[in-house]
Amino acid sequence: MAAERPILVVEDDDALRETLVDQLAEDGEFVATCVASIEQAEARLVQKDAHFDVIILDVTLPDGDGRELCARLRKKGHRMPIIMLTGADGEVDVVRGLDAGANDYVTKPFRLTELLARLRAHVRSFENSEDAVFTIGPYTFRPGAKLLQDPVKNRRTHLTAKETEILKFLYRAGNRPVARQVLLTKVWGYNVAVSTHTLETHIYRLRQKIEPDPSNTLLLITDGDGYRLDPDGTSVPQTKVSVQAERSGTAVSAAVA
Repeated sequence: MAAERPILVVEDDDALRETLVDQLAEDGEFVATCVASIEQAEARLVQKDAHFDVIILDVTLPDGDGRELCARLRKKGHRMPIIMLTGADGEVDVVRGLDAGANDYVTKPFRLTELLARLRAHVRSFENSEDAVFTIGPYTFRPGAKLLQDPVKNRRTHLTAKETEILKFLYRAGNRPVARQVLLTKVWGYNVAVSTHTLETHIYRLRQKIEPDPSNTLLLITDGDGYRLDPDGTSVPQTKVSVQAERSGTAVSAAVA
């Protein structure tokens, strides 16, 4: 299973905030960071390690209108789903929220099961967009930019188009192994000129970019007749011997780009 999705909850109602945190923790899919004001939200979002897959944002906050914060976030380039919470359900209020850049508008009181269902739907949709940002080990992975960023070391690693597609497909597989032939078909299509050696070459090169120690793989794992991605890096390290087959792929002539 992929890592829990980080979510920012901006809500000044203590009871509702605690209920949301408890429910999200029980569900196990999201891990919440909570703030109670626009000022606190903006301060959290500019921190170096800030990364959230989704934001739940109350409209009425002690220091301003959540819709104004939503609009500022969109202008600054934040693309994650934003779900607005409000006590007003009039058409004008809904339109204002959507015009500010919100993805959804949930009226209080609401059923937590419905909110969670909407969260999942928006996250699934976002993960299939080019604006998505994933966490893999120490990196933030931006498929749209073909980029891995290490915020701690302040390092950027550029990926090829095929490396990006491999990493994205394995991430979305949810830590389940993907057979080599399936990965070939999904990334290269039905191209009879492309062999498993081409895939092995790309896997080898990708490991050189993402693994802290490519001879002891923690993130991109060989699993049976395929590969899987462990975004948390908690797998038992695979030694240099166990990845020798992928390394041998570098002897193949230039891989299909």
